[in-house]
Amino acid sequence: MKGSYELRVQNQFGGFCTRVLKNEANRIHNEYAKQREKEKSWEDLSQVELERLSVVDKYFCDEHVFEVLDKQVIVISDLLAEAIANLSDVKREIILLSYFLGMTDREISEHLHVVRQAVSKRRTRILKELREHLEKEGLEWPEL
Repeated sequence: MKGSYELRVQNQFGGFCTRVLKNEANRIHNEYAKQREKEKSWEDLSQVELERLSVVDKYFCDEHVFEVLDKQVIVISDLLAEAIANLSDVKREIILLSYFLGMTDREISEHLHVVRQAVSKRRTRILKELREHLEKEGLEWPEL
């Protein structure tokens, strides 16, 4: 049997542990209560608050995809995409290869099997054509 001293120490330690656990449980309970006071349910939020908290992905909403050299070229502007779509296949290919895929005149000429200077002249004419189309649609160019 245990002595009275050991039993008393054991009871004191058990009481201490019980108080520590009760205090910790009360602290956690109070913390949750404070947190609940600060929180709002989704139903209680106004439309303005909901819009501030929400995010809308705009991926692929206003994008137009053109394919050239088995690669997809994405154009975001509706007006520009319409202007590019109105071009003939060869003209569209020159513009997409040059400005969207960053190919040089030499690389484009090798792909199209034409002289490099022809690509340069065609691109200049195509850009003029695109500009005229965009101006007809109401796009204004800044004065340089």
